[in-house]
Amino acid sequence: MKRISVFCGSSTGASPLYAESAKRLGTQIAKEGLTLVYGGSKVGIMGVVANAALDAGGEVIGVIPKMLMEREIAHTEISELIVVNTMHERKAKMEELSDGFVVLPGGPGTMEEFFEVYTWAQLGEHKKPIGILNSNHYYDKLLTFFDHMIQEQFLKPEYHSMIIVEEDPKPLIEKFFTYDPPPLTKWITRQQT
Repeated sequence: MKRISVFCGSSTGASPLYAESAKRLGTQIAKEGLTLVYGGSKVGIMGVVANAALDAGGEVIGVIPKMLMEREIAHTEISELIVVNTMHERKAKMEELSDGFVVLPGGPGTMEEFFEVYTWAQLGEHKKPIGILNSNHYYDKLLTFFDHMIQEQFLKPEYHSMIIVEEDPKPLIEKFFTYDPPPLTKWITRQQT
């Protein structure tokens, strides 16, 4: 475990608890000697998590598409800023660089990033831990929906167990170091994905 990708919003949200949680996560990642990989912005909780990691002496790598350089206001004071052409390239690069993924509060873009790496894990494309930092109970309804998916037989319980959920960054990161992915039933081959 060397690098962790964090998916989160370019807004700070309605509660100050979201930024506070992002700050604690960035600090914890740096304290663990890990590199933060994130979306490359200096605004919203994206900027908060990056600045916290930097302030704690950590390395920060941002990955941002050209089209968002101005809109998300690229963070030019991080360790490395990688500019890619598309959102698809951004996700692929973040996955390539990272040994695990943490999801903070965010909007549809954050959800899309989370669901893509989660789907890749279900398909066996990677065996990296995926965590939800459930700040201010932001993801409670999503977690309830996962239970509904299981009940309606659209999600296997072992796939649900791939997601590590915590309200505090320290135990979340600790669980990343001991993560053991569940065995998956191979229902398609890698070439079919």
